[in-house]
Amino acid sequence: MVISLKELLDDPKLADIDDPEEKFITSGVSWQMYEALLAKLEDNSHYRVTYLDEILEIVSPSIRHENIKKRLAILIERYLYLKRIRFNPMGSSTIKKELKQAGVEPDECYSLYEQKNIPDLAIEVNITSGSIDKLEIYRRLGVAEVWIWQFNRLRLYHLREETPSEFLETYGYEEIKSSELLLKLNINLLEKCIQISDEIQAIDEFERGA
Repeated sequence: MVISLKELLDDPKLADIDDPEEKFITSGVSWQMYEALLAKLEDNSHYRVTYLDEILEIVSPSIRHENIKKRLAILIERYLYLKRIRFNPMGSSTIKKELKQAGVEPDECYSLYEQKNIPDLAIEVNITSGSIDKLEIYRRLGVAEVWIWQFNRLRLYHLREETPSEFLETYGYEEIKSSELLLKLNINLLEKCIQISDEIQAIDEFERGA
């Protein structure tokens, strides 16, 4: 059953998601309602909205979540700058395709070498366990590589469009040890520096080993 935007906004569970890392999930949401909700929240960057096949998820990120995702972004962008790799930071831009019935707002995302509408790299920070299958969304949108930070480590996934049936459990993505987009990036060093709370120390240590 498809619900209306008013029913969605009036849901009492939605009112409680101002607490750290709270999630609101509901089903039966049409694409039109999803678009209307995005428009309603256009001036509110506090929420992350995800959509897949009439299932809608809204997340209110915690301060810890935002600290980690920001530090990750700073370090990645320092690496791209040091290696003279041209990039377009797309932040938490909404990426969506109605025909694919999928939409997402990554924690951070980048197109590399040239500006594109769909990023090459998307980054997700999971403080609590995930619910909607983000890799399936990214597959439908055609994002080449997805990095997921969870349990103090990065898990990297690269889309295998030529052999998707070999990676059904990860929705056509292969889990990889190092990035195929940023071949020389030291992932172990990046993981270590993400966990350094002093930003200057984190950058200094990262740049010494980059």
